[in-house]
Amino acid sequence: MKKLGFGLMRLPLLDESDRSTVDVETVKGMVDRYLERGFTYFDTAHRYHDEASEPATRKALTERYPRDQYILTNKITLNYIHRQEDQEPFLRRQLEICGVDYFDNYLLHNMGAVWYPMAERLGTFQFLREMRDKGLVRHIGFSFHGTAEVLEQILQDHPETELVQLQINYLDWEDPNIQSRKCYEVARKYGKEIVVMEPVKGGTLVNLPEEAAALLRRADPSASLASWAIRFAAGLDGVLTVLSGMSSLEQLEDNTGYMEQFQPLSSDEIHLLERVAEVIRSKAEIACTNCRYCTTECPKQIAIPDYFGLYNNMKRLKNTGYTANQKVYYANLAQTHGKASDCIRCGLCEKNCPQRLPIRGLLETISREMESEDVRFPSSGK
Repeated sequence: MKKLGFGLMRLPLLDESDRSTVDVETVKGMVDRYLERGFTYFDTAHRYHDEASEPATRKALTERYPRDQYILTNKITLNYIHRQEDQEPFLRRQLEICGVDYFDNYLLHNMGAVWYPMAERLGTFQFLREMRDKGLVRHIGFSFHGTAEVLEQILQDHPETELVQLQINYLDWEDPNIQSRKCYEVARKYGKEIVVMEPVKGGTLVNLPEEAAALLRRADPSASLASWAIRFAAGLDGVLTVLSGMSSLEQLEDNTGYMEQFQPLSSDEIHLLERVAEVIRSKAEIACTNCRYCTTECPKQIAIPDYFGLYNNMKRLKNTGYTANQKVYYANLAQTHGKASDCIRCGLCEKNCPQRLPIRGLLETISREMESEDVRFPSSGK
């Protein structure tokens, strides 16, 4: 199997302000091109695109292609599960929405220190085994955001796990919080197949500081910035596939182009990426990947990742004349979402954040810097 997976998490939209408005016609063209080039792996989840990813998967893929021409991965997300008996109806509903009789891979979503105890209370790993025995899923595993210590505990407790989906990229490889390398080594120690997610860290490794981008352009002017990141992850031993959340046909053409005849990075190229990572770390303000997990339970409907992105832009564009523009974008978003200052510090965002960001404190910072008197805001947030 070719090592590029189609992540159905960041699809093109008809309305950029509404993530549920997936541009299905564009996605159809992307799916056609992806399959035409010999790639087969698709990854979705019920929560993606405000629950619009699965219906888009059906319209763009499963209604249009025979079942044996693609691999479809889905996930059980415990935010939706309240009782043990909720699990099988949830899976069957996902099968119905996606228009298939089985999932090739079915993963427990977002395991780590917060959600693993709940999975144990609900008996979710046992549920996965039962669904595999029934033929509703072919292979089972989990996606993981957490420390290597917690990952090892889960793999010790559940040797039936076949797949582990890990956040791996060259920026997080030695990060003490994300622990990409350590988690990778634990998964390899237990002989598990690895699916890589966030290889470009939510676009961070495409939108590089100029100093970092220049290093890569000098090394290979013809290579896209995304190609460096995805090839880094795909070159690791034991990696089944590398997911890319492609949001345009242009991105898909680029990714499938260099991954069609995949060539791992050389040792010199890997050393270059270490230098690039040092430059990025020296420039970044908030290491948000825009996964949007933080917004799932926010009682004030605060557009947290959007505000983080605007804040990062404001800092990166400092002294260029574009800082004020970010405040305007912020004010526009605040017309339909809670403002940063509406945060009630409940902590649900931090519970759901795979990057373990101190979101409540960051929102205070954003409130101070973005909510200036010269910008008009609604009288109260949602």
